[in-house]
Amino acid sequence: MTQPLRFGIFYPPYHPTGQNPTLALERNLQLAEHADMLGYDEFWFGEHHSGGFELSGCPELMIAAAAQRTKRIRLGTGVNSLPYHHPLLLADRWVQLDHMTRGRAVFGAGPGALVSDALQLGIDPLQQRRMMEESLEAIMALLDGDEPVTRRTDWFEMHDARLNLRPFSHPRPDIRVASIVSPSGPRAAGRWGLGMLSMGATSHEGFEALANSWGILEERAGEFERVVDRSRWSVVGPMHIAATREQAHEDMRFGLLDWFNYFTTAAGAHAPVHDTDDLDDAIEQMTGSGMGVIGTPDDAIAQIQRLVDQSGGFGTYLIMLHEWADWPETLRSIDLFARHVMPHFQGQLARQQEWYEWFRANKHEIHARFDAAQAKALADHVAERGVTPA
Repeated sequence: MTQPLRFGIFYPPYHPTGQNPTLALERNLQLAEHADMLGYDEFWFGEHHSGGFELSGCPELMIAAAAQRTKRIRLGTGVNSLPYHHPLLLADRWVQLDHMTRGRAVFGAGPGALVSDALQLGIDPLQQRRMMEESLEAIMALLDGDEPVTRRTDWFEMHDARLNLRPFSHPRPDIRVASIVSPSGPRAAGRWGLGMLSMGATSHEGFEALANSWGILEERAGEFERVVDRSRWSVVGPMHIAATREQAHEDMRFGLLDWFNYFTTAAGAHAPVHDTDDLDDAIEQMTGSGMGVIGTPDDAIAQIQRLVDQSGGFGTYLIMLHEWADWPETLRSIDLFARHVMPHFQGQLARQQEWYEWFRANKHEIHARFDAAQAKALADHVAERGVTPA
């Protein structure tokens, strides 16, 4: 049997305006608890500082709180935007978080997704990928090296820097580099032998890039004599499922159009969908293009298999969660996913089905043997007691 696929939830989180933000953040933590109970393997929180829709400005705070409420699920930053932080301070926070979670935290690293975030900080968006690599280089030197680290760039300096603590995880926390379409993410991951987080895998361009992403990573890893592992590759895609497609479509009345309005504004011309005020059009854009699933567990299974086939295999599928549906329907969706989709890819269904089919096929023989055993027990009793049953 091949390595079972793992599953998780990637939660930016999306929260439409007009609702209590305190309660929205509380629901995020409740959802992490619920996912832990259902057997999900990972739960990722985003970092955003503008737009009014994605409310988590510090994913490390969310992880620290969620770690106190959960038992086994791994908790990731999706992602820390490296150009927004001094690398020494970010690495120091991460080592502390690694200890506080007993190694359950996953360090997601990226350049930053929202241009409005960068502009507020006076960062040129054209420089973010270069800045990410410079930061990651410094962070890896701090985590892996024994000597003090000195770096000077046009945006940060480090002088004989070292961390107060060694990581809890050996040899370092699990680090995964964000990738959408460009090769910069796979190249960075390969250079340091890190994992990868494919965040736009279901868009047309992202799906096409998926076929080559691991090859780019492996080639780059070979240049630096690094060992890489597909099990540390997470692939993200949006989904909402229900018992029927009709019910899943009906659930979308709650918030799909709100999400469309925000997402197309944030992504601009690069958005894989276009703005619309027509719910049926929005559903068709998502499902017709393969961008997302709004349907049944079988539709979810087909989408994941499509991604597995295109990529050649990865470690974890992450549902990009949203508020397309109201809270009860959202919980039902992830429940259905855990009950019917996850075990399909984890080798948990075939043995039960085989036994059930054998049991049904041999029921007459089973019943005959049961009847024979009862008759024998009765006959033995009669022979022992010398009585005739009434």
